[in-house]
Amino acid sequence: MNSLSQGNPPTLIAVSKTKPYEVVKEAYLQGIREFGENYIPEAIDKFTRLRGEFPESESSVHVHHIGPVQSGTLRKLFGVFSYTHGVGSFSSLGELLKRAEKEKKKIRYFLQTNLTNENTKHGFSLETILTNKDELNKYQNEYCVWEGFMGMGPSSGDPILTKEVFTKLAQFREEHFPDQKLSMGMSGDYVLAVKLGSNFVRIGSKIFGERDYGTHSV
Repeated sequence: MNSLSQGNPPTLIAVSKTKPYEVVKEAYLQGIREFGENYIPEAIDKFTRLRGEFPESESSVHVHHIGPVQSGTLRKLFGVFSYTHGVGSFSSLGELLKRAEKEKKKIRYFLQTNLTNENTKHGFSLETILTNKDELNKYQNEYCVWEGFMGMGPSSGDPILTKEVFTKLAQFREEHFPDQKLSMGMSGDYVLAVKLGSNFVRIGSKIFGERDYGTHSV
């Protein structure tokens, strides 16, 4: 099994969704360069302001879109986001590919997996990915790059099931797609995810405190 001791430490994504610009600015000044955002208009507002105040941040900061990729809004990802972690269907992947070619702006994507079979979560089954293994390399071009797989534990937070899910995805990656990366692990389960070889962990409340979910648009 790929583990932390066998490779580089994971990239820490500071999930700043719902937090005001001032919090993002302070995090930037403290050295954070990888941020995670769900709500596209909110992210555009905050990171456009950051670039205005700190022009060098345009090249040094990577913004990760960690919500579901939706066909109606994916065009807005380009220009602010460097990564998107929520590609959950071949239709949205195809649209992302076409939009990347049109915009001529680079974006890296993760295929979101759904290993808990919860109706509240979208994403690919591992069986679907394996069935289409030979086709996946076609879903890349000069601007749209397949980075790997994203996985989440159950909504219940059950540690036993979370370990099963993370282990299954880590083994699947190692056996079938060893060159791809893993995005799994959040504030409540990142230690386990790192032990299992996750390359990206998405940490929000452990860094910024609890969130205020007011009214946000995608």
